[in-house]
Amino acid sequence: MNQLNDNWLTSGLIDFEYKKFILLAYLQNVKKQFDGHKLYPGLNDLVFHYKNLQSIKKNKQLLYKNFPEKISKADFAKLKVSYEKIVQDGDVMKVLEEIIYYSLPKIKGILEEGKTVYELIESKIEITPVGILPIYPEYGYLFVNEYKVKETRIYHYKITIFESSDEKFRGINTTFIETVRKGIGTTYENIKLQLIKKNKSLSSPAAFILNSKVPCPLEESLMPVAKRALVRKISKMAA
Repeated sequence: MNQLNDNWLTSGLIDFEYKKFILLAYLQNVKKQFDGHKLYPGLNDLVFHYKNLQSIKKNKQLLYKNFPEKISKADFAKLKVSYEKIVQDGDVMKVLEEIIYYSLPKIKGILEEGKTVYELIESKIEITPVGILPIYPEYGYLFVNEYKVKETRIYHYKITIFESSDEKFRGINTTFIETVRKGIGTTYENIKLQLIKKNKSLSSPAAFILNSKVPCPLEESLMPVAKRALVRKISKMAA
């Protein structure tokens, strides 16, 4: 099973063995992806399902949102009563709780494996600046060198900031530009100068080199890890 539905807990047959089969098939597939150093989208999905089950475990009222097959054309009042009957059904709740208590440690175990792979990839990448960095390095270029790949992939990046009432969140957007082969006369400094000449709208862009020392899928692992690492690096520089 490649993916676990958001409402897998309560959709279809509510039976412990049936749900156990669905969960284990899904986790087996995710583990296989992690074994091949393929992190996403499996890691994000696992985090979502783990947090969702924890929330439901703490608040049974959240189960109201997990019975879409029970929704009919009845008015809201009748629908609410229907949900209340479901949650108050001792036999159903017993099975659901059994599934939740079984699932949480299983998901957490695979989630820890994913985090281990993430940390391995992160520990095997190096990010260094190209030349002198501008005062505001929130936008610029990222030169990505995959493990044992001769070509360098060039991306434009831009750091975005989201503010809440009490803190800031940094995100990053990347756009692939081109692939170049580095050699005599095509140093990173020269590549940066050529990019500046081509795109004059970016005044004083920053540029970073990312070297990966471990084989892993580009889109499913290296780039997501690299982008987060670059955000943290730039955040420390701006602090």
